[in-house]
Amino acid sequence: MQIMLYDTTLRDGTQREGMSLSCEDKLKIARILDDLGIHYIEGGWPGSNPKDAEFFQRVKSLGLTHARVAAFGATRHAGNRCEDDANVQALVAAETPVVTLVGKSSILHVEQVLETTREENLAMIADTVAYFKQRDKEVVYDAEHFFDGYKLDPDYTLATLAAAFRAGANCLVLCDTNGGALPHEVAAITRAVRASFHAQGLPEPELGIHTHNDGALAVANALAAVQEGVRQVQGTINGYGERCGNMDLIPVIANLQLKLGYACVSRAQLHKLSDVAHSVAAIANLNPDPHAAYVGRSAFAHKGGIHVAAIEKVESSYQHIDPTLVGNTKRVVVSELAGRGNIRVRAEELGLTLQGVEGNVVQRIKELEHRGFQFEAAEGSFEMLIRRSAVDYAPPFDLLDFTVIVEKRGNHQITSQATVKVRVGDQVMHTAAEGDGPVNALDGAIRKALLPHYPELAEVRLVDYKVRIIDEHRGTAATPRVLIESARGDERWSTIGASHNIIEASYQALWDSLELPLLRSRERQNRESS
Repeated sequence: MQIMLYDTTLRDGTQREGMSLSCEDKLKIARILDDLGIHYIEGGWPGSNPKDAEFFQRVKSLGLTHARVAAFGATRHAGNRCEDDANVQALVAAETPVVTLVGKSSILHVEQVLETTREENLAMIADTVAYFKQRDKEVVYDAEHFFDGYKLDPDYTLATLAAAFRAGANCLVLCDTNGGALPHEVAAITRAVRASFHAQGLPEPELGIHTHNDGALAVANALAAVQEGVRQVQGTINGYGERCGNMDLIPVIANLQLKLGYACVSRAQLHKLSDVAHSVAAIANLNPDPHAAYVGRSAFAHKGGIHVAAIEKVESSYQHIDPTLVGNTKRVVVSELAGRGNIRVRAEELGLTLQGVEGNVVQRIKELEHRGFQFEAAEGSFEMLIRRSAVDYAPPFDLLDFTVIVEKRGNHQITSQATVKVRVGDQVMHTAAEGDGPVNALDGAIRKALLPHYPELAEVRLVDYKVRIIDEHRGTAATPRVLIESARGDERWSTIGASHNIIEASYQALWDSLELPLLRSRERQNRESS
């Protein structure tokens, strides 16, 4: 059975605090949604701002192949005619094939927010729906605060639906606007809606569901409604929306299609879910949630040694689906919880051979993580552990010692100077450098010693430097953990250090960050010459 997907990221999603989309952003996202196979794209409220009005004009030239574009607006104002209502006329000007109208279904909102009568509200709904049906529009009617309204006065709430249906609405959407409904309530009330139409001798309408996540149940509520006969599901990519967010279309699509057997998108489009989630986050300038169901980087990450040992034999033993179905991948994480299987799997992923030293590496990781290291976030340092465990490991250099001086004299600026002793082969170099802070000075002194021997290090740059305090309760005596991200072209790696002294922690991370690219280059050269 086909479920119609209705996306409101471009309207409801932008009500998220801190999220703003330009018209260009909205057009880019519309293309992504169309490519995913979304059936309806709600572009915005043309009566609310010039940006949305511009979007509706420009979206016509996108050449969308799958999605129908909807403009969103409210029923006419109390006492107005549709012909004279500015918001209604803005919907007409948008010239979209679909018009989505929001109307009040809760008596609380009718009498205390709109401050009108029950009868006038029913007339507002019917008049506005009929107005657009006369203009050959597909009309989606959003019954705002439906579930809360049903609890207050079920007869009136059902009457608002009947008014929209009799006026010609194509789909009646039940909205949990405040996000506080529970799945069993959604299921029971949805059943009551269907029964009410049968009782009135009316044909059964097409129903939709629009849930918010204030009770962390938006996805569960949407699934409950679908199982009670709803055929249109409204939501946003990544659950963006006001307060706690809207229902997240990503896990709903996956759950409906992979777990419940409904048709939403094609198999190839389902495979794009991870890319869509990350692409929309990038356009919105928001960090993707690494723990998001199905599509997060950690959604199929395995850390416990027992888990990894099991998935080496049977992947489904600790995975509820094959991650490739939604465009994601399985990952094995190394930490103090790791077993030999974790180490072996990660080493194989890096193309390295352990030569039977898995136990030694596991023990070394446990020792270092007890001191404050964390190898989950520092795969470059984990790779160095593996490489240094090899029987034929030959370090390209040794950092023998260092001195860092930070001075503030009188009214002069603070200065930082580092001196290091480095050995390459039989040669020992003493070098010094100044820098913008002690770590920059230390990096400069090490590079000054190494560049004459390894000029390729000039291509390696430090792109991020993070410090985290591990045991905050110790105040200034706490242990800092330093994470450095380095790059060479498109290649990136992260390394780590941890010590009671932040300079030593930085020294440890810098050492790994500079040695790793040299070992990788040496390995490539050996392969090419063999």
